[in-house]
Amino acid sequence: MNEEKVIVLDHLHKSYRKNEQEIRAVDDFSLDLRGGEIIAVCGPSGCGKTSLLLLAGGLLAPDSGRVLAGSRNIVGMNANQKAQWRSTYCGFVFQQYHLVPYLTVYEKILAPELALGKDEQRRKGADELCAALGIDDRRNHYPGELSAGEKQRTALARALFPGPAVLFADEITGNLDGKNADLVLGLLNKYRDEGG
Repeated sequence: MNEEKVIVLDHLHKSYRKNEQEIRAVDDFSLDLRGGEIIAVCGPSGCGKTSLLLLAGGLLAPDSGRVLAGSRNIVGMNANQKAQWRSTYCGFVFQQYHLVPYLTVYEKILAPELALGKDEQRRKGADELCAALGIDDRRNHYPGELSAGEKQRTALARALFPGPAVLFADEITGNLDGKNADLVLGLLNKYRDEGG
């Protein structure tokens, strides 16, 4: 298991203004994320958990502070550089799933691969994810034909398929029953243990 630092959050600050009031979503937050760790950020609704996740993944710019991946400061990158870094380094599972409505479950998982042409070994990995997450029988369904839990598991498969160094998940088991929540958490532990 790789225990080196994969992301360093260094004195992050993020505030929003609402009706002349400043809302401090993230206030001087620092954390070293190491390979092999599973970290849960807990707190009540509206306390800044999603803002922190978006900052760590380079999807939101902090008011101040740094997000370091190796020697690279993500905050200082331009939009194209951030997108390239995210596509090769990060996986994301959002509360709202963000599933493209005209792609099937399988197409959505394989979307990055479709642009590169066929790779049977990679497709085997997508098949294994579908089976592991219990969505194999839904692979030809569109998002509008899925339950909330099936959408969540599809979003997780999409995020895990490229083999990211870091997976950011926002309330990953929030729409799942106990059995499927255990299945997802078990898969995440297996992914971590296998060095994913």
